[in-house]
Amino acid sequence: MFDTVLVANRGEIAVRVIRTLRSLGVRSVAVFSDADADARHVREADTAVRIGPAPAAESYLSVERLLQAAARTGAQAVHPGYGFLAENAGFARACEEAGLVFIGPSADAIALMGDKIRAKETVAAAGVPVVPGGRDPELARAARELGAPVLLKPSAGGGGKGMRLVRDISVLEEEIAAARREARASFGDDTLLVERWVDRPRHIEIQVLADGHGNVVHLGERECSLQRRHQKIVEEAPSVLLDERTRAAMGEAAVQAARSCGYRGAGTVEFIVPGGDPSQYYFMEMNTRLQVEHPVTELVTGLDLVEWQLRVAAGEPLGFAQDDVTLTGHAVEARICAEDPARGFLPSGGTVLLLDEPEGDGLRTDSGLSEGTEVGSLYDPMLSKVIAYGPDRATALRKLRAALAGTVTLGVQTNAGFLRRLLAHPAVVSGELDTGLVERVVDELVPADVPEEVYEAAAAVRLAALAPRAEGWTDPFSVPSGWRLGGTPKPPAFPLRVQDPVTYTPRGGHTVTGDRVTVALDGVRHTFRRAGDWLGRDGDAWQVRDHDPVAASLNRAAHAGADSLTAPMPGTVTVVKVAVGDEVSAGQSLLVVEAMKMEHVISAPHAGTVAELDVTPGTTVAMDQVLAVIAPKEEAE
Repeated sequence: MFDTVLVANRGEIAVRVIRTLRSLGVRSVAVFSDADADARHVREADTAVRIGPAPAAESYLSVERLLQAAARTGAQAVHPGYGFLAENAGFARACEEAGLVFIGPSADAIALMGDKIRAKETVAAAGVPVVPGGRDPELARAARELGAPVLLKPSAGGGGKGMRLVRDISVLEEEIAAARREARASFGDDTLLVERWVDRPRHIEIQVLADGHGNVVHLGERECSLQRRHQKIVEEAPSVLLDERTRAAMGEAAVQAARSCGYRGAGTVEFIVPGGDPSQYYFMEMNTRLQVEHPVTELVTGLDLVEWQLRVAAGEPLGFAQDDVTLTGHAVEARICAEDPARGFLPSGGTVLLLDEPEGDGLRTDSGLSEGTEVGSLYDPMLSKVIAYGPDRATALRKLRAALAGTVTLGVQTNAGFLRRLLAHPAVVSGELDTGLVERVVDELVPADVPEEVYEAAAAVRLAALAPRAEGWTDPFSVPSGWRLGGTPKPPAFPLRVQDPVTYTPRGGHTVTGDRVTVALDGVRHTFRRAGDWLGRDGDAWQVRDHDPVAASLNRAAHAGADSLTAPMPGTVTVVKVAVGDEVSAGQSLLVVEAMKMEHVISAPHAGTVAELDVTPGTTVAMDQVLAVIAPKEEAE
């Protein structure tokens, strides 16, 4: 076993790897950018090395700086985690050339499975069923032979980027051109493949583990069909769809896929499965790394996958055979991300003011957070994962819903409440899943309005702050008694804003103690956690700001007839296409704001002239910050 391992990653995965290193008595080395100088993974490692400025390209994606950090700390091996350079064949090869053990498969295996076209051809030759399809340069012909619907996919990458579903062959050429543009922008390679589209498919993946002595086993499957924008958000093991015969057949297919590329370490073989006939499964791709959702497999098998990654990389054989692998109970995982469901799931950010992460029997939280963590816009939006385990699926789901209700992350908007409601949806409870389910029901799971009790609690906090002090003198005119000279007392009213401004007069009883506030409305008691101007309950959170109607009125008067364009999310302005005085047309693209791998285009709301422009490329902006002001065409004239 190694003495020292460098973890070439950040956040919750770095914390997770460090936990296993500590349990094995292996010294851990963390790396960090300037933005992560006080991050949790830095504090929990045995030692840490600064590797550069905040942008990932100059820190976590810099092979040279990572290798220098390993050399300076005497690391013998590098664990890449997932994301960043985890599936970069060049990085694996550079580690090997530097005398370091890359804790993962060989560079050749990474390169082979990273090319979707070569991967399909390789596993098909090994007898693994693949989705019927075709590739460049006969892409259009293959698509027409398959017939609509078909799915266009970039060969060089995943994550949903560049994927386009074509249901009408008459627009095939336009869709191919658009997919090439997206693939080129995302991966620097516009090579495409086309596959037959499976309607209402399920996404099921098989965990494999292989050593350097010819042993390969599978550890059962994970159901990953609950996705949004082609990104997994909830995963579970095992799948309710598979019977023992299908599980064994898919597991053997995954083992053959791993053998076909000489795989070593932990990997995942992903399949697309028609919900109506699970025996008709097709290989999609192989992820040559540890997966985000690996904890559900760990809980149902009792194996520590990071430990086995380390042992295999150190040259040890697997200590068990396929017949020794058993699946016990059920586990479900939910990914907590910095995003705001009420704003179309745009990325969010801020400082974590109050943090409560669930713990207890059958619960596990993998997290990179701590109070005071600054969640910025430079890296992936996933903050943590909450995993529940039980003897059966119903118990695991119930535990996870309760755990999400108890999850508190005030200061940063997350999707925890949305996930709790998703897990209670009848289709999820019954196990009738497919990859399009979330998109079909999303509007049911995002409340349209702010509950009245939120405003009641916010008003209660403000009333408590204005209450007479027990000691010393209190200004009687500052007490919110509603007293009026020569008139009937009028209850106090508070101008507040969550989304739209409201003026709210409290009407119930309340108790404010420490970081909790309890209010009673119409005979129902509601308890919130609070920090600053944030309130949280059942996984949901609201930032309730004071609203100044006078200032808002003055701002409207200053920009009468004009439209202020504001940042929809905290992030960085990457593109500015106009200047003050430019004439623009309705819908014209003016700016691009990027956050957490997501770009948002800011367009002109109407024809007019750019009256103000407050940002330049590289400007970091807060949510709702004014970026530009467009005066209507009539006013400009």
